Amino acid sequence: MRIALGADHRGSSSIRQVADMLARDGHQVEILGDQSGQPCDYPEPAFAVGKAISEKRADLGVLLCGTGIGMSIAANKVKGVRAAVAHDELTAQLSRSHNDSNVLCLSADLLGQRLIEKIVSTWLGTEFSGGRHARRIHKIMAIEQGKDPASVQE
Repeated sequence: MRIALGADHRGSSSIRQVADMLARDGHQVEILGDQSGQPCDYPEPAFAVGKAISEKRADLGVLLCGTGIGMSIAANKVKGVRAAVAHDELTAQLSRSHNDSNVLCLSADLLGQRLIEKIVSTWLGTEFSGGRHARRIHKIMAIEQGKDPASVQE
């Protein structure tokens, strides 16, 4: 799987470790943006990863910042991105199975590295369950197109 990664300065160390784990697991990994640890504004890596998803250069993305919240807000501005903040394995699993998230946003400050890696693994190992959830994803896509989600019946 092609996975785009990004982080601001608060998540730069953690994202490099996630990249190593994913590469060991056989994924094609690309870290986007400056990971020197110097101050970085989170919208920049969020946009870079979101754009990689939108342009289909990556299948999924993982973003880390202090809380994961800013990354999620910024990444969700890119058309086609469904970024979700996860705080544990359950929220990661549900974000994929129910919401078909394609970008995982995590807190570098609130989660330890071991938990970050468990969350990423759980998220990657979870498939979208479809069914009634597919209709809801179609409604999200309608909103992206400026349409009323109530108009979507499928």
